[in-house]
Amino acid sequence: MRCSPKLLLLPVVILLACIEGLAQGPIYHMGRPPKAEEMRALDVCIGPEGQGLPAGSGNATQGAPIYMQKCAICHGLNGEGGVGPKLVGGIGTLADAQPVKTIGSFWPNAPSIWDFINRAMPQTQPGSLAPDEVYAVLAFLLTRNGVIKESDVLDATTLPKVKMPNRDGFVPAKPMYPEPAQYSGGCGSHACTKEGR
Repeated sequence: MRCSPKLLLLPVVILLACIEGLAQGPIYHMGRPPKAEEMRALDVCIGPEGQGLPAGSGNATQGAPIYMQKCAICHGLNGEGGVGPKLVGGIGTLADAQPVKTIGSFWPNAPSIWDFINRAMPQTQPGSLAPDEVYAVLAFLLTRNGVIKESDVLDATTLPKVKMPNRDGFVPAKPMYPEPAQYSGGCGSHACTKEGR
């Protein structure tokens, strides 16, 4: 008696379906579901104009020891990079063959950097920095990049006003479209106007 090749595939398909179901179950005992307060802490939306920034403040002097303790191990003592990417320098290199993308050269607005640091850093404990620490570390890094002065204090009011070197290098969050040209008839293109006929 002959067995169809299709019938031989049936046990394989059934076995794969069972394995997939097991992989989705709790048998691996790895991790845990996040607590409600952990979810709330990360459920923050900071807009490019600073909407949603929390209360708090910090300056470069306050940020230096925090950076040394929590960031330098990956990003280097002066933000020169290491295990983590380079954070300082590169301003004016984006048009080069090998651009140096740092927070000073690449990011278009400071609130987005604040949001990233708040959510993702330090890599070993994402979301563990208090708002004051995030403001202070960001002030330290922006000072190292020459974007702000060492005496400048960052907070929810001053941070959105920081002028990043690459602020015009991206499509704006709210694009400004020109008003459509008013032509008498036609589609509005040069070809449809009297001059184009």
